[in-house]
Amino acid sequence: MNLHGKDIKIFTANSNRPVAQAIARTLGLPLGKSEVTAFADGEISLSIGESVRGSDVFVVQSTSKPVNDHMMELLIMIDAFKRASAGRITAVIPYFGYARQDRKAKARDPISAKLTADLITAAGADRVLTMDLHAAQIQGFFNIPVDHLLGVPLLVPYFCKKFAHCKDDMVIVSPDLGSVTRARKFAEKFDAPLAIIDKRRPKANVSEVMNIIGDVKGKRVILVDDMIDTAGTLCNAARALMEVGKAEEVYACATHGVLSPPALERIAESPIKELTLLDTIYREPENRIDKITYLSVAPVFAEAIERIYKDKPVSPLFV
Repeated sequence: MNLHGKDIKIFTANSNRPVAQAIARTLGLPLGKSEVTAFADGEISLSIGESVRGSDVFVVQSTSKPVNDHMMELLIMIDAFKRASAGRITAVIPYFGYARQDRKAKARDPISAKLTADLITAAGADRVLTMDLHAAQIQGFFNIPVDHLLGVPLLVPYFCKKFAHCKDDMVIVSPDLGSVTRARKFAEKFDAPLAIIDKRRPKANVSEVMNIIGDVKGKRVILVDDMIDTAGTLCNAARALMEVGKAEEVYACATHGVLSPPALERIAESPIKELTLLDTIYREPENRIDKITYLSVAPVFAEAIERIYKDKPVSPLFV
């Protein structure tokens, strides 16, 4: 049974228009006509400038800072398309906000990731396409299909090309125990050994490096994580690798660059030679630093969208 609409239409709100434009350009499509503004009292105003009746609509919107504004923009767009009789609505969320609130860490905590999933489903989304959820089990919070893309297949080729001349001197490092699986996959694809930073976190956004598991002495190392928020964990790990592990050089990469203050200052002052991020979260060029390199996620999202529309498996993109 063919469930997709009569044609593909790509729309976006305000969180990451450059990525939406790049996705549409890769697919050879124009970006859908829409305008998302705000009324004087802060309520979101939406205007859709073309018919979507029977179409396969893909709404590209990262729920990044300001998270609540961008989340409401996404929900309102989905509702508008549902009421305009779109054939199918897919929420394309390169960065999924609230993903770190996926469990009760202490008594009376909310599970905000589940609430967010329920809101997206209730708004009328038929499918979700996202990348590198902080916790993979969040896929189970949705009662609709979720296609979960990975950032590692985009990051590994970049480093393979960059270090083609010295791959034997490379070590892949997980900055904490929670990122071991991700770093192991990276190490397998890169064909390099794995090391792990064992740390204790006294309180939120404060980390203390305790031990390095593995040999990094005299090696070039690549720290692999899913997101960089305040960069405390990353920069502490980089210093430990240089001072305790006696590594030669430290590089780092992650899928999502949240970069909350004082992340940029910490990265600039750290021993990290280069931090490579994917552009799932838009950052104005004037608010970037030379140490940070951005890679485009548009090609992989465009291919996923095309596969979803044609009822082809998305799983080949996971390898």
